[in-house]
Amino acid sequence: MISYLKGSVLLKDSDYIILQTQGVGYKVFVPESLYAQLKQGQEGVELFCSLQIRKEETIELYGAVSFEALELFEMFRDVSGIGPKAAMMLSSLGKPEAVKKAVADRNTGFFRVKGIGEKKIQKLILELTGKLGSFEKKQSSGDEVIDSLVSLGFSKTEAREALSRLPAEITNPEQKIKEALKFLGRR
Repeated sequence: MISYLKGSVLLKDSDYIILQTQGVGYKVFVPESLYAQLKQGQEGVELFCSLQIRKEETIELYGAVSFEALELFEMFRDVSGIGPKAAMMLSSLGKPEAVKKAVADRNTGFFRVKGIGEKKIQKLILELTGKLGSFEKKQSSGDEVIDSLVSLGFSKTEAREALSRLPAEITNPEQKIKEALKFLGRR
């Protein structure tokens, strides 16, 4: 599976580029906004990619400028009736937060792109409702030990209490987690 490419733009055609990486050229479909920014011969172009197999015979590579944009592309692609080219256009409409707001507000106008009608947009909004939670940025407490304990199911209060009972000489984060888990397991 090809997930990431970095190289130079060897060629630009109507809706794709050929990205040369280590002497191999990859045909990558990119959103119009990214296509407009790229120049033939431009080096250091980085793309997060999704390999799509269409009609069990055609293999196509779709590129996005960030992993976040790629996740959005794949989420749109999971909606039945939305092909990879339409998903590419939809994923380039804005940041995930803007897409999430448009879904929550049921803003069909936000999703108007060539080739997608009103009924398909309504279906898209319906299927995406609730799925966009993965794009919410997790609030970090600034302390990786507390964040780790919270991710294991403990509350921040429990995590802080466990850490306050640890000896001051334990400074390694991994060791702190181990000792905090021992304490939390005894309660």
